[in-house]
Amino acid sequence: MRNLRLYIMWAVIILLVWSVDGTSLAKETGQTPRPEVEEKLQLYKKFEAIYGIPWNYLAAIDQYERSIKKKKQSQEQQDNPEIKRLTAITISPDLWCGFFNPDSLDQELTSISFFQGIGKDGSGDEKADLNNDYDVLTTIIDFLSDYGFQHDDFKIGLWNYYKRDAAVRTIMGFSKIYDKYQTIDLDYHAFPIPKRYSYSYRSTWGSPRGWGGRRIHEGVDIFAGYSTPVLSTGYGIVEVKGWNRYGGWRFGIRDINGIYHYFAHLSSFSKGLKEGDIVEPGQVIGYVGSSGYGKPGTSGKFPPHLHYGMYRDTGNTEWAFDPYPSLRRWEHQKKQPRPEKNETKK
Repeated sequence: MRNLRLYIMWAVIILLVWSVDGTSLAKETGQTPRPEVEEKLQLYKKFEAIYGIPWNYLAAIDQYERSIKKKKQSQEQQDNPEIKRLTAITISPDLWCGFFNPDSLDQELTSISFFQGIGKDGSGDEKADLNNDYDVLTTIIDFLSDYGFQHDDFKIGLWNYYKRDAAVRTIMGFSKIYDKYQTIDLDYHAFPIPKRYSYSYRSTWGSPRGWGGRRIHEGVDIFAGYSTPVLSTGYGIVEVKGWNRYGGWRFGIRDINGIYHYFAHLSSFSKGLKEGDIVEPGQVIGYVGSSGYGKPGTSGKFPPHLHYGMYRDTGNTEWAFDPYPSLRRWEHQKKQPRPEKNETKK
């Protein structure tokens, strides 16, 4: 116990003196990071310095949890304004305090350990507080450290914590994006059709569809000419590429906010782009077509257009929501990315 207290004391000292210089980040991105974003980044890097876990792993876990409970977290903050959290990682009271612990709000290290809870003290106050960012991060790191922080070991640890393949895939995807850009300020989006091309669209969310059985339209159709470039709408990972009998040639991209973006009825894909690749806002991913409604290669059963859908992961399932408001917002941004100059039609 004495050694543990000494370790925590030194950890707290490092946390207090460690600082991260945001100047290099500003030079890389061409903009000054938002204060709350920079504060979170500093926190992740402090824990990397103490425990050796890559900061982008912590950022990815935090972002995954934030993305699956966005509305719930907002409501909790309204109900408990005295609780100030920077991170969104939450651990269930049963796991934190111990399943058979009669006190679901227990913060005493001795009783938590007795009931085999995983709660740890990371702030040095000899308490394990579910609502303390330092305690929560220390606890999740302690759990994952049993498996190791190498790529494959970390994936095993994530699965044993979340017991969900989709959670592991999403977190690893987020960490890959953060590692590439060395920032967590990646909320910019782009409209999926370049402005210099002619296109039209309106809200068709929920309209009935009959091919393949009765269903509703889970997206918005953006009509444009054949071979019009289709752009990635955000920073994300290509999860799916290939044929779907409804959507034809299509892409499925998971963005950094956990939203799954569905691009369907393409005529072709951007050369070299494959599943697992990182994409950016405004990057060409494919070209408008009229594929779908049949076996692979079926085309021409409807006018050329891009079917664009958005799906939110709740941690248990995914549900579709109307992308029209997002499209309108991205369309009227002051800065609209254009396709890369070296991109040619396929």
